[in-house]
Amino acid sequence: MCVAEDVKPLCIEIRQSQLDDLARRIDMARWPEKETVGDWSQGVPLQAMQDLVGYWRKDYEWRRCEDWLNESGQSITRIDGLDIHFLHVRSPVENATPLVMTHGWPGSVVEFRDVIGPLTDPEAHGGRAQDAFHLVMPSLPGFGFSGKPEGTGWGVERIARAWGVLMERLGYTRWFAQGGDWGSAVTTAIGVQKVPGCAGIHLTMPIARPQPEDLAAPGPDEQRALAALQHYQEWDSGYSTQQRTRPQTIGYSLVDSPVGLAAWIYEKMWAWTDNAGSPEEALSRDAILDNIMLYWLPATGASSARLYWESFGSFSPQTVQMPVAVSAFPKEIIPAARKWCERVFPDLVHWGDMEQGGHFAAWEQPGAFTAELRKAFAAMR
Repeated sequence: MCVAEDVKPLCIEIRQSQLDDLARRIDMARWPEKETVGDWSQGVPLQAMQDLVGYWRKDYEWRRCEDWLNESGQSITRIDGLDIHFLHVRSPVENATPLVMTHGWPGSVVEFRDVIGPLTDPEAHGGRAQDAFHLVMPSLPGFGFSGKPEGTGWGVERIARAWGVLMERLGYTRWFAQGGDWGSAVTTAIGVQKVPGCAGIHLTMPIARPQPEDLAAPGPDEQRALAALQHYQEWDSGYSTQQRTRPQTIGYSLVDSPVGLAAWIYEKMWAWTDNAGSPEEALSRDAILDNIMLYWLPATGASSARLYWESFGSFSPQTVQMPVAVSAFPKEIIPAARKWCERVFPDLVHWGDMEQGGHFAAWEQPGAFTAELRKAFAAMR
């Protein structure tokens, strides 16, 4: 494989002064009073937030995550005037299938940590050599260690085309794409635009909606999806309204206050994962903080929120004329019934109804996620 010269290895070395500044800001935090309810209905409870931040201040070790990133094939390349950070992990199986996987908000490339090994080296994880993938995992523009757009126009359609450039630059001429959350929007845009090289896509949050006839007599799966959509609209979409209308305003708090940033993200770890009351039942505290650090250290609270301003309208159903696979996890925040998806994905080659898991599929259920990708893309090869 030939890699273009303008793809450069990246080694992250966060200055100790940045970590000291984080500690100082945590120590200086001014806390609100305790919530007036006994649950999470007003947001992150004070005690839960203080426990998380206390661990962050005293026990969390950033260098562990930094070492993992540096060992995971980090690179940077400039596409359409913007630096794109990505992990590139090649399989030991030379003819493995290239796959680009895209995270969303408030996620990052750390979501994929536990699936990299099983996907790239399946024989070492109970799989077959023909199940192997070469993985490319970019950080969205304005997220993680990718560049921050200085002008408008970096919506999901442009990102989708940039991923095509990235895969070509890495020497991949035929590849697949996978995504959840904003990654679903980008991956769907890859399919809609038929980005050269892409031979099929897999989604964990398919973008499809009911028609009037569906609402007249919904089946059981449609009723569950409609109930989840209503809950999201009524109780869980305030963050998106703020970020798609005034991302700069919320950005000041997210970039200046580590406690404010952590609360903004930690709430979604509770609301969007498959748990019985605590985010840590689905994700480890270290994993949650690794992800938060990829927003805090590069100060991407505003730049990541701006993607909502740029592209919120892209969460509308569009027909994809290429093979599509879907894995439906039960606690997905914006689910879609299979019947709705079949209308916009005429070449739906795989549908998986999962028993456990929420919005962060690869992060929460790495084993089930890996098995689904093996099945999904086997149907497209």
